Amino acid sequence: MGVLRFNYHSEVLGMYTDITVTYPTGKYTYNTTCPSENQMGEPGKLRKCYQPGMKLPTVYLMHGGGDDDTTFQRMSRVEFYAEQNNVMTVTPQVKDSFFLDTKYGIRYFTYITEELPVLIRSLFASSPEREDNFVVGMAMGGNGALEVSIRRPDLYAACVDLSGGIGCSIDTDNLVEQIKTIQSLPKLQGAFGNPDQIPGSEYDLAVYAKHNMQEQIPVPELFLAVGKDDFIRDVVRRDRDALLKMGYSLTYEEPEGYSHDWIFWDAYLKKTFYEWLPIRNR
Repeated sequence: MGVLRFNYHSEVLGMYTDITVTYPTGKYTYNTTCPSENQMGEPGKLRKCYQPGMKLPTVYLMHGGGDDDTTFQRMSRVEFYAEQNNVMTVTPQVKDSFFLDTKYGIRYFTYITEELPVLIRSLFASSPEREDNFVVGMAMGGNGALEVSIRRPDLYAACVDLSGGIGCSIDTDNLVEQIKTIQSLPKLQGAFGNPDQIPGSEYDLAVYAKHNMQEQIPVPELFLAVGKDDFIRDVVRRDRDALLKMGYSLTYEEPEGYSHDWIFWDAYLKKTFYEWLPIRNR
């Protein structure tokens, strides 16, 4: 697997930011005779050929609170899962922004949904086709994945929300209550502002979710999972119930014996890449 950490000045964010990109280089050979046998100790396994202008399915990984763009690679086997399924991954650095155009003025939602896809498709070998783009997140990033897929369903073929319980929620009343009562997370109110002004605002994810159903807008396949022992479990259940009530179809899993940690997230990242994402040309 090839790994790049790309640092550049974002026009939308108005500052330098980092992106970690991985490529499934172990799947490819420079040999011009394709397909060719793998020369890396895997008898009989065929490798693909590098081609000028080749495009790869792309999985956008949304990191959790307190993490950065390198955490997925350091804490899980996501590089291996991605290479085995012939996809590239992109992990943007969003700080603890909850993937919003924040009240304090930094526009992370606009960055993720407008600038980042253009940059990645222009400078890297990323497919521009919706069917080849997916968004996956854990914890805060789970909420972020759900948020960007509901608000910009044109960008992704599938969304995977793992343990997403803090941040934008389909259950607006619960989000408002979270911001008012979770004293240990002052960043929530810093990003969202006055919680009483959230209903009906750009932070009210339920408005976008209902609009998609009413207008019959094609939406990504949705996958939600949370460990049965996770402290955030009931919040994820409320998102599930709200989506189902609106008419969304989704896959939901709540396995026994898992909590809010990388043991669960790594297990479900494996399931995500091997079973859930509708990846073409693996």
